[in-house]
Amino acid sequence: MTDRRLRVVLCWHMHQPQYCDLISGQYRLPWTYLHALKDYVDMAAHLEAVPAARAVINFAPVLLEQIDDYASQVRGYLGEHQPLRDPLLAALVAPVLPGHLEERMELVNACLRVNHQRVIERFPAYRRLAELARHYQRHCEDRIYLNDQFIIDLLFWYHLGWLGETVRRNDLRVQRWQEQGNGFDLHERRELLVLMGELLAGVLPRYARLAKAGQVELAMSPYAHPIMPLMLDLGSAREAMPGVELPEPAVYPGGEERVRWHLEEGIRVFEQYFGQKPAGCWPSEGSVSAATLGLLDDYGFRWAASGETVLRNSLGASEGEAAMAAPDAVLRGYDVGGELLCFFRDDRLSDEIGFNYSTWHADDAVANFIHQLERVAAAHGGRERVLPIILDGENAWEHYPENGYYFLRSLYERLAAHPHLELSTFGEAIEAGVESASLSALVSGSWVYGTFSTWIGDPDKTRGWEMLIEAKRAFDQACSEGRLDEEQLLAAQLQLSVCEGSDWFWWFGDYNPEDSVSDFEQLYRMHLSNLYQLLDLEPPEYLAHSFTHGSGDPELGGTMRHGQLRD
Repeated sequence: MTDRRLRVVLCWHMHQPQYCDLISGQYRLPWTYLHALKDYVDMAAHLEAVPAARAVINFAPVLLEQIDDYASQVRGYLGEHQPLRDPLLAALVAPVLPGHLEERMELVNACLRVNHQRVIERFPAYRRLAELARHYQRHCEDRIYLNDQFIIDLLFWYHLGWLGETVRRNDLRVQRWQEQGNGFDLHERRELLVLMGELLAGVLPRYARLAKAGQVELAMSPYAHPIMPLMLDLGSAREAMPGVELPEPAVYPGGEERVRWHLEEGIRVFEQYFGQKPAGCWPSEGSVSAATLGLLDDYGFRWAASGETVLRNSLGASEGEAAMAAPDAVLRGYDVGGELLCFFRDDRLSDEIGFNYSTWHADDAVANFIHQLERVAAAHGGRERVLPIILDGENAWEHYPENGYYFLRSLYERLAAHPHLELSTFGEAIEAGVESASLSALVSGSWVYGTFSTWIGDPDKTRGWEMLIEAKRAFDQACSEGRLDEEQLLAAQLQLSVCEGSDWFWWFGDYNPEDSVSDFEQLYRMHLSNLYQLLDLEPPEYLAHSFTHGSGDPELGGTMRHGQLRD
């Protein structure tokens, strides 16, 4: 083993799409505030507990705005009697619950959409409530016995279950409520909302303090998380998938202008919350192309990152099979003609955390992971190398015991103290003169399979793109005719950006769970309809109807992209 330590970069990506109806202000799904309470809070707390640890934290700006909006909602409700605009949040503290059976059952169903094994089964009181709820669902046509206290207790436990493990272990209020188990009154419900408001208001300042202390390097994705290479050139999908079917027409009108909008607005929002420019960019879904990296370079990003398969495909195209298979390929940065360096995640090691270690004992998982890092250091040490571990900072942990508490805490502690491994950031690696190479050809792709197959090519995805292109043309026409004043233009641009997000296309396709497809397809049609309304146009009739194969009404127990294990 050499004296030079292998730099290990843990890069956690935080993102949720826009769940808010931007016209009514109502939230359609609760995943932003729930992940903030559980994952974003916990991820900050683990870093705070190990001051010697380092990490990169990447935020989608549209997520930052939603977290801030939820904090403002709770503050407005508690201090100024303003309404809560999220149905679940409002129901938690409602003095009078809905009387209609359908509305009451919607609340019951929503309160069971949490990891059953890791949350519901963990708490006997929650398990009893869930068993009763499922009994009513399956066997009782007349559900008049679902009384108010039952629904109140279920709502209370749902929110308790979504609290971060670091909060659960350190807040006496939470421990008291867990011991109480049931019979929660209006005052206790309000107390829980107060706690949630504290957590929501404090989470972004915590990351800002970690960045100021040098523990965290903050980065961003473009504003509403679009797939930039496809917006710039839909045909770029054919670089890794030559036979893919593209929508007609196979061009997104004004794509470069829109990508620049997402980058400029993203930087503006990022600076608003963190008071600094982002150091780098995890392009949405790690999606890159030569044109995309060129634009990121133009905007002053020092680094970007993508998936290992993109690198392997690119090396194979430019240098042949030997370079494509090089075991140390991911241990350096790459330039593609500018100042920016692009790093590529070690897919296997990143996926160990994202997909495998949740079923291991935490000590065994961390020991195995570090052993694998040590083997890389022994084989490829002696030079200024960096090993990128990149994955979501939110989705994997619900599959770990105690929200990954033991795994994450041990991982940070052991890596921070390791004699031959050094927790680092991409910026620190660049400053230290990380080994780099030129990449003469970049094959466009994403972290998923090294292609764009998750977002284009399926018939439902194609239809989604066609609907977006038609809406963009309507936007362009309204702009060219001068029909929008400044305020209307800003609102329409914001709404269009939401429609351009990657998440809608992720779900389209009959290989995804039916209830999740339905949730996100309905959101997509709502956002497109809102855009037409902001343009003072009647939405097309097709937006009133489902267009995805196998989509239907959401049902109890479905998995969601943002509540399931994936990077």
